[in-house]
Amino acid sequence: MKKILLDARDLEHPIPLQLALNHLQTMGTNEYLYMIHRKKPIPLLEVAKEKKFPHLFYEENIDTWHILISKNNNFNLKELLDV
Repeated sequence: MKKILLDARDLEHPIPLQLALNHLQTMGTNEYLYMIHRKKPIPLLEVAKEKKFPHLFYEENIDTWHILISKNNNFNLKELLDV
C-alpha cells in the first residue's frame, strides 16, 4: 500500500479540498490518501461517505487533524494513522 501525503495545514480554502478530490479520482486500490489539515474537512468527509470509501479522521490537537481515505475496504486505516 502506498501513502499519498497531503499536508494542507498552510493551504487556503478551497485548495485542500480540490487537491484531495483530485487524489481520490486518480488513486488506485493499493493507495490511500493521508491528509493533515488544520481543521476537520467536513465536505471531503461527506464525499468519502457518499462514495462509500473507507475513511478515518483523528483530531491530534485543536489545529491538527489527520484524515485517511482509501478505496480499499481491506486497509486497516487505524494501523496507518501516524500519531
